[in-house]
Amino acid sequence: MTTETRTDEAYRDFVRSRAAPLHRTAYLLCGDWHLADDLVQEALAKAFRHWRKVRRADNPDAYVKRILVNEANRHWQRRAAPPTDIVAAEASAPDPATRLVERDELLHALLSLPVRQRATVVLRYLEGLSERETAAVLKCSEGTVKSQASRALAALRTVLNREELPL
Repeated sequence: MTTETRTDEAYRDFVRSRAAPLHRTAYLLCGDWHLADDLVQEALAKAFRHWRKVRRADNPDAYVKRILVNEANRHWQRRAAPPTDIVAAEASAPDPATRLVERDELLHALLSLPVRQRATVVLRYLEGLSERETAAVLKCSEGTVKSQASRALAALRTVLNREELPL
């Protein structure tokens, strides 16, 4: 087996195992399934072009998530404002109607946050990354993650008019 074949196989294995979680992260960043598809496709294409470097990274998943966040940021920089028309995600709660409304409200509120705060909330609370992992993905300090998360959660509480958030 050639080195190139092993590299291609390693990349395919990575995509098979990480495509769905990356797609979910992209959707939470942008609120649109079709745009999420585009963001993931672009992130994975860039990861493939630099696969040797990605594979050697301490955390290839964090490396590709960083590419994904950068792609989302580029998208928002090209647009005047984030979308407000969001297709609600499927709910898997005992009371689907309530859960659907909560998720829709949360997505609208997330999209009202500045991009950096939105990325912090998505990675830290919705993806379950630690402060250290979130800092690695966003290429910032853990202190910055804490302050961005604090500001974002305060803004979400205000927008949603709730003490507790459905995160």
